[in-house]
Amino acid sequence: MGSLQTESAQSRPDLLAAPVAKALAVWPEDAPVDVDQVLVAPIDAGLADTAAFCAAYGVTLAESANCVIVAGRRGEVTKYAACVILATTRADVNGVVRRHLDVRKCSFAPMDEAVSLTGMEYGGITPIGLPADWPILVDSRVIAAPHVIIGSGVRHSKIAVAGPALGALPGAQVIEGLAKEVA
Repeated sequence: MGSLQTESAQSRPDLLAAPVAKALAVWPEDAPVDVDQVLVAPIDAGLADTAAFCAAYGVTLAESANCVIVAGRRGEVTKYAACVILATTRADVNGVVRRHLDVRKCSFAPMDEAVSLTGMEYGGITPIGLPADWPILVDSRVIAAPHVIIGSGVRHSKIAVAGPALGALPGAQVIEGLAKEVA
């Protein structure tokens, strides 16, 4: 986990967005990891973006996961979902995600919508604590990782958690080929 100084996320609500802290308070007992194994580390908010964060804290892109919010439309209906992918990949929004959501058009949600709907800061959005009716689409490579570093809902910290735990979140669906390797 590079040079991150981690501690139990539950013990540091000041390093979490409110929806994330609330989700940790009701962490599923049957989750693959105990809530005490969900760790958080403070970081420089100016280094929250993936490439800058990895370079500054000695975390590899293969250990870093991103949570991107997508919006899909069919007619007048808009569906939102989160895609959890490794930083070495890009979500297949126009292929796998679009078909999975059964929408005609799919794209990354506009920043103001993503922030407003999640209650999290842009650049720190995490799958932990998202709206309960949103599917969380998790690339199979994420759950194969022993641990990943992901957003905490705010830009001034990151969460470290076992990859399989993200695939076991409420509403999570593990999808083979959700993302494509970046060339």
